[in-house]
Amino acid sequence: MLQGINVSWYLPAVSSAASLRRTKLPRHHDVLLLVDVINPLNFPTADDLLPGALRAARATLQLRKRLVARKVPVVYANDNYGTWHSEFSDLLAACQELPGPRGELARLMAPGPHDLTLLKPCHSAFQSTPLLHLLRQMHTRRVIIAGLAADMCVMLSATDARMLGYDVWVPADCTAAESPTRKRSAMRQLGEVFQCDVRSGTSTAGD
Repeated sequence: MLQGINVSWYLPAVSSAASLRRTKLPRHHDVLLLVDVINPLNFPTADDLLPGALRAARATLQLRKRLVARKVPVVYANDNYGTWHSEFSDLLAACQELPGPRGELARLMAPGPHDLTLLKPCHSAFQSTPLLHLLRQMHTRRVIIAGLAADMCVMLSATDARMLGYDVWVPADCTAAESPTRKRSAMRQLGEVFQCDVRSGTSTAGD
């Protein structure tokens, strides 16, 4: 199956038929969507993004803890970086082995045993992936989006979600961009034009 349309529970690869057992999807009106948080950050301007990415990761972990306590499902939508013969677990392992902050980011943001993962070939988590079908199966009404980068993949995923009729919360402290100016511009566009909630993840109003 093409990686861009693969959805699975994040479980270690096993050879037994038990690994093919159908898993009942969780149902909740909220879903936490983590966009490109497992990321090698190997493009020329990545060093400008990395400090903010780590701050966003730590804020996201705090928000995630609160949401998981309410049984909110977590879905990872991650770029496949052109590795069409790999699985999410391969990408995670490779990023966790990176030195310095890049490896730290992947280790911080590794999926839990009940999280859902999918790989995407384009910027938006909805483009050429089964995410819309997945959200419908889970009876989702609001998508909470965190990750990288605020002015690219997060923004495009959020705007697609809005156009598909979902309420969207993009906690400003749970995403990052290559500069504060770019992040402010993205948050302003999402909040004013697309009517997304962009209050921070520490805001109880967002819950």
